[in-house]
Parts: sequence; structure tokens; C-alpha cells
Amino acid sequence: MQEPNPAALKEEGLKQFRDALYPEALDAFSEAQKAFLAAGDKTNAAEMLNNIGVVHRVERRKEQAIAALNEARAIFEELRDQNRAAQTLGNLGSVYAAAKERDEAIRHYRQAIEIFGELGDGNRQGETLMALSSVQMKQRQWGEALVTYQSGLSALEKPSLTQRFLLWLLGIALRLLNR
Repeated sequence: MQEPNPAALKEEGLKQFRDALYPEALDAFSEAQKAFLAAGDKTNAAEMLNNIGVVHRVERRKEQAIAALNEARAIFEELRDQNRAAQTLGNLGSVYAAAKERDEAIRHYRQAIEIFGELGDGNRQGETLMALSSVQMKQRQWGEALVTYQSGLSALEKPSLTQRFLLWLLGIALRLLNR
């Protein structure tokens, strides 16, 4: 019997996820994780755990999402893969935000933002700052949320025309608020 191709299983899972076929994506990611482990590829096996956590988050299975993401993060930290560890922290922030556990969401987002900043990954840092801003808005921290969103837009390496326009508008709004 031929061993399953972990890369093909991963691609299958990604396609199914994009097509919103979450149970099928979960199965493919789980099989890919096992195949990557069998091949001795801890990094990609942990990446599949991250993907599994994201599927659980989308399907609103908080505990399973947190367990998979924390396991992935521990492996990435062990492998000294700061970028992927930060991505899992951001995903954990999203799980907690969806569960309305905003303090936990903020804590995880801030850890991810700090790491992305240290790595010089402006796009991921910016995206995470904008996600953090959304949580701050829900906590009615209007001024802080606007500043955080502006920081997120500013961190993006190549903001779109719409994002540049929004950055300009936020600059005006913040100047008016600070009068």
C-alpha cells in the first residue's frame, strides 16, 4: 500500500476549506498531519494542527480549536519558528474574540503583534493590529481602537488604494478627536 502524500492532502484540505467544506477539510488536514509526522516533518505536521485549529474555530468548537492551536504553538516554539508561533497566537486571539473573551483575545493578539514586529513582518503585524482594533471597538474603547487600526494600516507593506484612503480619513478623525 502506498503511503499518503502529505503535501497533496494539505492542498486538498486547503481547497476544501476555501470551498467551505469544513468537515472534509478537517479530515484532510488530520490525515496530512499524520502523514507529515510519519515522514518526520514536525514543522508541516504542526502547520496542519494550526489549520485544524482554524477549522474548529470556524465551526465554533472553541475547546478543540484552542487545544490544536496551543499544541501547534508549542511545537513551533520548540522548533524556534517564531513566525508560525505568532500566527498561532493570532489564531488563538481570533478564537477568543469569537467567544467574546476579549481580554484573552487582546493578550494573544498583542503577543503576536510583538513577534511580527520583531520579525519585520509588517503585513501580518498590520492584519493583527486591525483584528485587535475590532476587539477594542467591541469593548467601546473608541479612541484606542482607531489608533490601533491606524497603526495596522500603517504597518502594511503595500496598502491598497482603499486602505490608503482609510488611513488618510483616520488621520483626520484622530486629529479632530484630539482637539
